Order: sequence, then structure tokens, then C-alpha cells
Amino acid sequence: MRRLLLGMCLALVASAANADGVENKWRLELSGGAESAGRIVLQLAPAEGDPIRATVDVVQGRSENGIANDVRDALQAQAGKRYSVEVDDGEDVLVKKHEGERDFVVTIVENSVRGVRISVNAE
Repeated sequence: MRRLLLGMCLALVASAANADGVENKWRLELSGGAESAGRIVLQLAPAEGDPIRATVDVVQGRSENGIANDVRDALQAQAGKRYSVEVDDGEDVLVKKHEGERDFVVTIVENSVRGVRISVNAE
């Protein structure tokens, strides 16, 4: 039952994000180091089609630049065939659709890492 409710909530969040507009390129700005261990779960949801999820396990003491690299690696592993993912300015992660792919929305599903803030902005 709990998973069903969580799934419905996530679908609502994705729908709300889609209502705000999909884009072809997103910037994830990470700030702050990991004051605790935890995880970050991100979702890339195209205008049509199945969303992609990436989970990043973060160790306590990891720097914002290190976390940005971890986020990049997790997104590339899950979405590398459909999206280009790179680190920019050390602490930012850029996600761009490949040619022929649909515009998409990036959503932070979970961030349990104390001290780490993530801002998601369309480019």
C-alpha cells in the first residue's frame, strides 16, 4: 500500500512538473558538502514515454564537486543513450537531450543528504 501511495505521489509530481513545461536542457546546481551520508534520487521524465530514475549514494564528507561527479555518473549510467550529461563549473550538472529525443523534466525525487542543496533550472 505504501509503495502504491508513493507511486501515485511521484506521478502527481511528474504531472505537475510537465505542466510547468518541458525543456531540452537542464542545469542542476549543487551546493554544500555532505554533512551526512544519504542518497539523492533524480527522475528524467520526457514529455511522452517512460521516465528514467537515477540513484546516487553519497558518503558523509563528500564535497559538492564530488557529489556533482557522482550525480553525473549515475545519470550517465541510466540515461546515457537518450541524454548527454556533463559537469560544468565543478558543482553544476548539465543534462541535454540527444537529437531526436523528446524534451523532458528533471525532478528531485529524494535528497536525504544533510547539507546538500540542489537547484534545478531550465537552460
